[in-house]
Amino acid sequence: MVSMKDISIKCGVSVATVSKALSGRSDVGKKTAQRIRKVAKEMGYLPNAAARALKTNRTNNLGVLYVDQMQSGLTHEYFSGLLNSFKAEAELRGYDVTFISNNIGQSTMSYLEHCRYRACDGVVIVCADFNDPDVVELVQSEIPVVTIDHVFNEKTAILSNNLKGIRDLVTYIVEQGHRKIAFIHGEDTSVTQKRLAGFYRTCQEFGITVPDAYVKSALYHNPASSAQATRELLSLPDPPTCIMYPDDFSFLGGRNVLDELNLRIPEDISVAGFDGIYLSQIIQPALTTVRQDTLSIGREAAVRLIDSIENPKTAVAEQVVIDGQLIPGRSVGRITG
Repeated sequence: MVSMKDISIKCGVSVATVSKALSGRSDVGKKTAQRIRKVAKEMGYLPNAAARALKTNRTNNLGVLYVDQMQSGLTHEYFSGLLNSFKAEAELRGYDVTFISNNIGQSTMSYLEHCRYRACDGVVIVCADFNDPDVVELVQSEIPVVTIDHVFNEKTAILSNNLKGIRDLVTYIVEQGHRKIAFIHGEDTSVTQKRLAGFYRTCQEFGITVPDAYVKSALYHNPASSAQATRELLSLPDPPTCIMYPDDFSFLGGRNVLDELNLRIPEDISVAGFDGIYLSQIIQPALTTVRQDTLSIGREAAVRLIDSIENPKTAVAEQVVIDGQLIPGRSVGRITG
């Protein structure tokens, strides 16, 4: 097994210099550090995790709490993209990633107990019931935590700009001449609350009164519940001319209903989604939606979490807002007259 001493002999520097270079210390010249890392890689050097933990009091292991009520797992493109970005940035900075749950084999434990069992230096909470006592216990513990799309006091949160995303989407729909706009939203979360506020605010700014019957509750990533909400909207005496869905995948349930009723998109009814997943742009017509920047969200979560671990005295809890991008698609038709 290659040791730091082997690398120091090869590079003609001290073992201490090798150690500093491999741990990213700033008191080693840039060229020297690059050469040492290059030689270490060529020689196949791998640091001993146990020894590293004893020396730094860190395991370089990050926990990921991802509890998906719809049990769609990593087939959910938004979360898979976000987690892939988080993992890539963490690994680039020398950290491993471990998923956290309530179960280890046949044993049940809290999220905090699991984090301690796996010796996690910090945890990112990607998807969970933020009112769950187990989640609250973890957030209030000594373990550094970064949350996605939810704000806890004194904790850093990485937030997709849902207010702006919905505002951009509604504005685009109104600019196409629509004033009878319905919104099928997801379950009651902080994300949903922001999207609903953005929807009502933007409609109000355009002088549009939204009937209560035009706002329906469904489930995220659940085509069946969006299908039912679509049927209810289309059965109204004065149905909407455009329907906004909780996410692109859920829209598929609404599309099935429209197909059953022989309603064409966008000639007979306009539709819009949210998330900007790959599927939304290969179906015909391409869906009008908002693409969330999962690459930036995941990367920023890793950067902020690792900073709070490595620099606890200078790290400051912040709310980092990441803008999405409106994708016009072709599913919202223009209304004239």
